Amino acid sequence: MEHLLDSWPKLEGNFKDRVVFIFFDYDGTLTPIADTPAEATISQDVKNLLNKLSENPAFKLAIISGRSLNDIKNIIGLTNIIYVGNHGLEIEGEKIKFESQVSPRLKSIIKRLYENSVKKFSKIKGVLVEDKGLSISVHYRLVDKNDMQEFMRILNELIEPYIGRGKIKINPGKKVYDIKPPAGWDKGKVALWLLAREQFSKGENKIFPVYIGDDVTDEDAFRALANKGLTIFVGEPDKTEAKFYLKDTSEVAEFIRRIAALRE
Repeated sequence: MEHLLDSWPKLEGNFKDRVVFIFFDYDGTLTPIADTPAEATISQDVKNLLNKLSENPAFKLAIISGRSLNDIKNIIGLTNIIYVGNHGLEIEGEKIKFESQVSPRLKSIIKRLYENSVKKFSKIKGVLVEDKGLSISVHYRLVDKNDMQEFMRILNELIEPYIGRGKIKINPGKKVYDIKPPAGWDKGKVALWLLAREQFSKGENKIFPVYIGDDVTDEDAFRALANKGLTIFVGEPDKTEAKFYLKDTSEVAEFIRRIAALRE
């Protein structure tokens, strides 16, 4: 697996003549992973870099996050960016307004799971249950390792009545479990859909897609875009479908600086 900055001389030509459509994950990509979601705030420097790209017609930006749509919009706070929340269940941008059609019955299941999770996990220190509207996230980064067996027992007890009947889907992430309706959307399908819209508007050969992410949920996008553009994993290279890697979020910022400089 190649380090992107080391491979820069042979890659920079891809960014010069086409519209560069960049898909970013948020946590662990644009900002370092924090103990709690509230602590993972984007730096002003990175926000300024994103704003610079968003104002340049040579670039198109999308933030694809597991956070709720309102949460990621409020965090980034920039216009001219497509925001994708809940791993694709919610999308908003210029001429785009989408929310996955989740039945009232499935919404009530998600709500019930949230309420039961808050109650059941209250006995384990460090568990954070996040209500994201169409889904919930159970964070366990701060849970003591001695409590992990009980944490998993409770989690399985909560989801078992629903997952066997296909009423929910659960995705593991970095010290988090995302529980959501069994919709067909994932980050890969969303990236392909957004890319197809842009290709229809500007021409298939005039768009160069780039996907940057650090989590298990980003692997769907790495696979979907494998032969279409540039896929970049953030972190120590391990088992990933991405072709290139950046070591950390500071290198992501350096990458943004370099592509911005190419099209100034």
